[in-house]
Amino acid sequence: MTTVATFYHAGCPVCISAEHGIVDLLDKNVKVDIVHLGERPDQIKAAEAAGVKSVPALVVNGQPMHINFGASLCDLK
Repeated sequence: MTTVATFYHAGCPVCISAEHGIVDLLDKNVKVDIVHLGERPDQIKAAEAAGVKSVPALVVNGQPMHINFGASLCDLK
């Protein structure tokens, strides 16, 4: 069974670095949907509903994991 994860970011250098590091570490049984909130602001509400407070963040099985601080979701609104 494939696990689906969502990686939310804002496109900043911290976020891009985290994206490359995290995606490379994940098992091939994990499908990662990457959501650039700067380009897709319509997804901010979905990120908030998933518990994301800042980006970059990875949500796996409904559990948000804040990786490093790049930007607050409030700053992206």
